[in-house]
Amino acid sequence: MIQHIQPAKRAGIIQIPPSKSDSQRAFLCAGLAKGKSHIFYSGSSNDELKMLAAIEQFGATVKYIDETTIEITGTNYFPTKLTLDAGESGLCIRLLTSICAAQNGVYNLLGEGSLMQREMCFFAEEFPNLNVGFESNSGFLPFTVKGPMRSTSLVVDGSQSSQYISGLLMALPLIDGETTLGVANLKSTPYLNMTLNTLSVFGLHIERKENNTFFISGNQTYKATDYTVESDWSAASFWLVASALGAEVKVKGLSMSSLQADKAILHAFVSAGCSVLKDSNGISILGKDKCAFQFDATDCPDLFPALVVFAAFINGVSKISGVHRLASKESNRGEVLRQEFTKLGVVIEQIEDSLYIHGNGTMNGGFVNAHNDHRIAMCFGIAGMFATQELIIEQAESVAKSYPRFWDDLNSLSML
Repeated sequence: MIQHIQPAKRAGIIQIPPSKSDSQRAFLCAGLAKGKSHIFYSGSSNDELKMLAAIEQFGATVKYIDETTIEITGTNYFPTKLTLDAGESGLCIRLLTSICAAQNGVYNLLGEGSLMQREMCFFAEEFPNLNVGFESNSGFLPFTVKGPMRSTSLVVDGSQSSQYISGLLMALPLIDGETTLGVANLKSTPYLNMTLNTLSVFGLHIERKENNTFFISGNQTYKATDYTVESDWSAASFWLVASALGAEVKVKGLSMSSLQADKAILHAFVSAGCSVLKDSNGISILGKDKCAFQFDATDCPDLFPALVVFAAFINGVSKISGVHRLASKESNRGEVLRQEFTKLGVVIEQIEDSLYIHGNGTMNGGFVNAHNDHRIAMCFGIAGMFATQELIIEQAESVAKSYPRFWDDLNSLSML
């Protein structure tokens, strides 16, 4: 699918979609809970649909009450043999692999597309310490897992992704005995906080001690509950950048008290001399005094695409750190950003763990490829609004992974 974006000043209000990160956690918890849970403001992205399909496979019942409300009746008995397909969702595969490892059985985990190229050696390194049998294709999918986990005291490496740690924290309360889990080099702490919050809502208790050490009692039970999914700060980041660059766009539905990592984009705007405005119609960014900025995105790497667009239209050199977190995304995102923005006349250098964006306040039009990466596609959708000529985006359909209505929302904005 190809999208043609015409340069134009646009205006309107965007209702931000549900956070797929929040909803996938809630779906899985509800699928493991005894009784009926209601998940309000759920989304329909590809990643969310894969998690719903997975919990149905292990015995949960999913019923749509309306377009955004789902009733989930949790499983009474987890099968001893099962094959689950996570599609292209990194979060889905990492959570499900640990949940399966907590069960007494043999489980096959599959994926597709870009997920098949994402190395996940964490399981092979750490599962033997938990008495879990694990086979993979040299660290890549497909996986075979043989549980159950055994309670123990261990320290794991959290530098690859907090999603592995989230998976363990969701699984370890289900096994016999008590576990002490230490995490060294933890990245993306806000996402881990989101997991702990969701687990608490569904009735699990995990004691967090100093130095990212967690004490987890075994034989706990997920409890059915009602849960409202937050709007997605990751999706909002693109529209907020559009606002900062001069579009008359406001975003609705965001929680300023959210635990989501990508709320940190507000700090990036402030460091760039912008003001955050909030009224009854939503949030917007006043960017008339914007300037080159420095921002560490190590704990919120999904902000890179939106922030690179922002930096490209600011005079001066901006620095965004944390590039090492981009290699195992849907694409090698750091390299793709450099490659595709170069086509539009934007100079981006990578020096050690940082991207240096040489902005000059303008950007050429032309052809770019999203590399089947939803966030790359969306960032160019915003960039095209401010380019000098038409921007043509190949593989634009990739937005369906997290934000299926992105192009509809863009087209709903009025041209001034």
